[in-house]
Amino acid sequence: MEPPEAMPAKLSVNLNAVAMLRNRRDLPWPSMTGLGRIALAAGAHGLTVHPRPDQRHTRFSDLPELRALVDDEFPHAEFNIEGYPTDDFLSLVEAAQPDQVTLVPDDPAQATSDHGWDLARHGKFLAPVVKRLKKNGFRVSLFVDPDAAGLGPARDLGADRVELYTGPYGACYEDAGAAAAQLDLLGRTADRAAELGLGVNAGHDLTVANLPALARRIPHLAEVSIGHGLTADALEHGMARTVRRHLAALGW
Repeated sequence: MEPPEAMPAKLSVNLNAVAMLRNRRDLPWPSMTGLGRIALAAGAHGLTVHPRPDQRHTRFSDLPELRALVDDEFPHAEFNIEGYPTDDFLSLVEAAQPDQVTLVPDDPAQATSDHGWDLARHGKFLAPVVKRLKKNGFRVSLFVDPDAAGLGPARDLGADRVELYTGPYGACYEDAGAAAAQLDLLGRTADRAAELGLGVNAGHDLTVANLPALARRIPHLAEVSIGHGLTADALEHGMARTVRRHLAALGW
């Protein structure tokens, strides 16, 4: 008997770029909950936010509103919160009760996430963090670079998933050869994660154009989180159509 065919990766819409646009003015629009509602109604499987300490994108006050949106209107969707695990961030997460917490090694001054954890170096720091989050019932994902050899500590730390940093892959939009090389790195890392019993997420600079190849190479990909490219696409096509375009690129 052949094993069942893997389901396509789920799509989580990252709302940080929406929040950044809103925060240019002291006004409540564009609405994160409003656009989140449109995205979920169009078929997105979840919402992602990254509330940084300076609140330049997602504000702390956005979290209970987004949690309520999912709970009240889209109970089968998931809420994912990303961030660097300071005590303040962990307290914020515990109050917001997301379905998944993605830990990233960001410095507060960074414009965006641009590298993954060095798990061998930061394992002692991450171990109690992962334990605390797991005790609260959250799925834990660790943001990592495509490096098959460096994944072992993720399993030992008790993480459920890793999120592959796809920025270098996304940066090759005009170089097919370089994109293929980056895709091979991502694929081999995902294969190793599967061998270790880890789920695989992916995120950063993913687009309608580069998703199909990623989905083919990593058929067991669990989730992609997309913000910048999806929001840019929504300026042209609208949020609902954009979500459907990304779902189609994933194979839904």
